[in-house]
Amino acid sequence: MTGPGTHTDAALHNKRIVLCISGGVSAYKAIEVCRRLVDAGAHVVPIMTESAERFVGKVTFSALASEPVHTSLWDDWGGPIPHTKLGQNADLILVCPATARVIGSFVAGISDDLLTNTLIATRAPVVVCPAMHTEMWENAAIAHNIEVLTSRGVHIVAPEDGRLAGGDVGKGRLAAPATIVQAVHDVLDPNGLDMSGLRVMVTAGGTREQLDPVRFIGNRSTGKQGYAFAEVAQRAGAQVELITTVDLPAPAGAEIVRLDTAAEMHEACRAGAERADIVIMAAAVADFRPVAPSDIKIKKADGTPRIELERTVDILKDLGAHKSDGQQLVGFAAETNDLIQNAERKLESKGADFIVANDVSAPGAGFAHDTNKVTILAPGGVHDSLALASKHDVARSVLQKVLAARHNK
Repeated sequence: MTGPGTHTDAALHNKRIVLCISGGVSAYKAIEVCRRLVDAGAHVVPIMTESAERFVGKVTFSALASEPVHTSLWDDWGGPIPHTKLGQNADLILVCPATARVIGSFVAGISDDLLTNTLIATRAPVVVCPAMHTEMWENAAIAHNIEVLTSRGVHIVAPEDGRLAGGDVGKGRLAAPATIVQAVHDVLDPNGLDMSGLRVMVTAGGTREQLDPVRFIGNRSTGKQGYAFAEVAQRAGAQVELITTVDLPAPAGAEIVRLDTAAEMHEACRAGAERADIVIMAAAVADFRPVAPSDIKIKKADGTPRIELERTVDILKDLGAHKSDGQQLVGFAAETNDLIQNAERKLESKGADFIVANDVSAPGAGFAHDTNKVTILAPGGVHDSLALASKHDVARSVLQKVLAARHNK
């Protein structure tokens, strides 16, 4: 899908999508989501709660959607059981935004309005897009409810960090409309990823090796590619463990392990890999660390320090040597020269099933960018070069090849 919402899309064309808008400030973003879905060829049926009408007018959605807004169980529907028809006839239910109340009611099976009735009276896939203040999003009850929905197969589009209502800043802002529409596309795509029943371990970010309490040896990895793998796998139904050195918005429902050093990552990876069907080693792990880091800040007045380095454990090679039957291991090769030759050597020596190679000096690729340009290498001299694409699209392409190889076995 290129440019979600800008043209008719095969996965969305003629699909009946019930768009449920609950009461939150970010309800205004659902207007753009509605427009993009209609532009992509979907038949959008809007439902608004009474609270949602306090934030945005229902006339707007009636004008943009495929039929007028539904707001009440008691509307004149022209049928004997109006409260079940929307859920029964839907190809997908999208809750955007989803408030804490709606999420809690869905978990508990409470059907006290048209929106929650529709959620409970459907067998269609459900995509939930939470939006709330940081304190609410991080509340233990909300975390539990999200975990329950994920375990039931509900697709969660995690909120983002950013500006919230009232001038606050933090995690809880509704995901971007393009992200939400892409999530709907992924769920409805007949040729999309199905990772149900699989456990995926993903590493992300760059490790930090301490020189002294205020300095470290690190690298420029931002973790964006690793997080893209985690999000794509989670949307596809996988159970995801994300081992990370950075604090980016993570897929709701994923298990998060936060750490700093290569040694900590090695320990976490050994434990995580024992439970994983697929291992994605997207993190940039330091090759060297100081032999004797200082316990106090190194002062320049003491002169230029001599820092002796030692090699860290080769985590990818270690995981390759201990790979269980049926497990698939994906490594990365971030290079600045001799891309394919270096990646081929890595593939042969590490015991990986795939190496994803990218030239981090290429425009738009590598560290900090939202895009990447990679070549996927597999044993037997198989090379598949991808054009510059979003890191989510790169993750999707790699996982498609991993699943194809898995099915061929």
